[in-house]
Amino acid sequence: MSKKELLTSSYDFFLPKELIATYPANPRDSAKLLVYNRAADEISHVKFSDLESFIPKECALIFNDTKVIKARLFGKKLSGGKIELLINKALNAYEVSVYIRGKVKEKTKIFFAEDLKAEVKELCEDGSRVVTFYLRDKPLRFEELLPIIDKIGHIPLPPYIQREDNKEDESEYQSVFAREEGAVAAPTASLHFTKEQHERVCKTFAHAFVTLHVGSGTFKPVECDTITEHPMHSEYYAISDEAKKLLDSNIKILSIGTTSTRTIEFYARNKIQKGEANIFLHPDNKPLRVNHLLTNFHLPKSTLLMLVASFVGLEKAHKLYQAAIEHKYRFYSYGDAMLIL
Repeated sequence: MSKKELLTSSYDFFLPKELIATYPANPRDSAKLLVYNRAADEISHVKFSDLESFIPKECALIFNDTKVIKARLFGKKLSGGKIELLINKALNAYEVSVYIRGKVKEKTKIFFAEDLKAEVKELCEDGSRVVTFYLRDKPLRFEELLPIIDKIGHIPLPPYIQREDNKEDESEYQSVFAREEGAVAAPTASLHFTKEQHERVCKTFAHAFVTLHVGSGTFKPVECDTITEHPMHSEYYAISDEAKKLLDSNIKILSIGTTSTRTIEFYARNKIQKGEANIFLHPDNKPLRVNHLLTNFHLPKSTLLMLVASFVGLEKAHKLYQAAIEHKYRFYSYGDAMLIL
């Protein structure tokens, strides 16, 4: 491995603005799919609907069944000042890590619709805030908060989409197999599956589900000069018994998305079925258990691009991204996909 692969600056690239997808492909499986076969060093350009014909026969698929919550809330302080709050993740039953746009201090109270309010408990050095939510004056457990924010909250579209969420996003920024509420960002490789294609794939191949509640840290660029100095964010994960069985076997694994990959690779190293995962995959920390990867195209200098490089190396990652740019692939959360075999 070269020194270059550890430099954050090595993961920068120029992306024409018009290639940032701001709306999803319709239908979902009409998105483009770049297939890279490492053994043959060959690239194919197809549609996502062709995915099944490229999946190796003796292979199990692992999906992330996390469900995006309406984590973006608009409220006011007692003074009338407007506040935008983005839920990051539950820290425990009553305390929630959030990001707040607007000035707050400890003990600041924020008022929302439906008699919901939040009180700031702590200002953290990383820019996040710890709050407790209340319904009238009763503190709410995180699971009690979810049905309320489902009524009054907004889908937390990534900042680069640069538009307000709409009704369509409530279903489109969610996989067809989403079931465990808790993510504030979608596992985007999963967004390409229609219900029919997902059912077809699951009938043909061994498969199982893991849960990783994607946090907003997934969009955070690496700011250190050397990637190994980056403090990786942690996210709640759980491995189902069915997934554990497949992961403990010798079957080849196709991981559907970077979030499933982080979950699988964290489990491969510690064998614990649930907890907090903070694994950072890059060329100096390569996958141990995942054989094949389905993923979208990611932001420059992001941990997700570094994860792709852990499979193919830095130079090849750049070549694949350059091929995608030349063929006008759409990038980021609502963009097109890549299959690494």
